Order: sequence, then structure tokens, then C-alpha cells
Amino acid sequence: MINTMRRVRKDKMDKLKVLITNNQKDVKIPTGIRMLVRRCCHAVLETENFEGSAEISVSFVNNEEIRRLNREYRNKDSETDVLSFPQGENGKFDKNENGAYVLGDIVISMPKAYEQADTYGHTLQREVGFLTVHSLLHLLGYDHEQGGLQAVQMREKEEIVLAKLGIPRGASYVFLDEKK
Repeated sequence: MINTMRRVRKDKMDKLKVLITNNQKDVKIPTGIRMLVRRCCHAVLETENFEGSAEISVSFVNNEEIRRLNREYRNKDSETDVLSFPQGENGKFDKNENGAYVLGDIVISMPKAYEQADTYGHTLQREVGFLTVHSLLHLLGYDHEQGGLQAVQMREKEEIVLAKLGIPRGASYVFLDEKK
């Protein structure tokens, strides 16, 4: 029965292309981080029963670059850990030349990820996994900015996906300063 359920879920999401670029030289990207990002993206889409093929862009940047992007696109002149740039609205996404839905761009500050992993006392893998899942949920339309039930639901989704991946729940299950 389990194999049948897996087959059905796999059929819903055809192909997933995750384009990953490292646009920083401040910190080393450990072996396995790129695969972790791909696994996180796949797990989110599977959990959300996403149908069809999808494309996501993930960029690793330094603190200066994420601050510039945060200032330019959100009018917030501060460093942050991750930014999401959705390409769709209300569950409607454009398709690329191969017919895959273009979900958007995820930008992760790797120096900030290292810093937060240390601050919260968990691994870099946990932090990057959390940031990836968090950001992809934003691309899919989830929002925690207003707080309340939406924030709680988004955090629960994050933890469900991370648990599926075997990434233990840790101190990142706290509500961070939402004013980033």
C-alpha cells in the first residue's frame, strides 16, 4: 500500500529542477548542502501535493548582497537570512519553455546561516534546510508576516517537512523577529 501511495504522489509532481548558484566567497559551502536544498524543495512540493513539473532558483549570497536585495525589494536596510521572490500569485505560475512551472527565486545568506546555526545550537544543515523550506513555502503563497494563525500554520508546515527529511526539530522552532 505504501508503494502505491508513493507512486501516486510521484506521478503528481513530474520533474523538479532546482538551479543552485553560489554567488559568495565569504564561507565554504559544505559537501551535501546542494543535495539538501534539492531534497527540501522536493519534500515541500510533495507535502503540498504540487502537480506538474517545477523550476526553482536558489542563490547563496553574502550578507552585503542580501542586505542590498532587502533594501531594494523590501525597503529594509538590514541583513536577513533568506529572501523569497515568488513568480506566481494565488497558485498561478508561468511556465518555462519545457512546460515547468517557474515558482521563483530563493536567496540565502550563507554567512547568516552559519551565524544562526551557531546561535540556535544546531547544525548548518538544519539551518539551511529550514531556510529553504521556509522560503519555498513563501513561493507557494504562505505568509507569516501578519502573525497569528497563518504564522503558526506556516511554522507547522516547515516542521512537518523537516521531520519527513529526518532533520531534527531544534531551537529554530521559535518565532524570530519578523521585522527583518
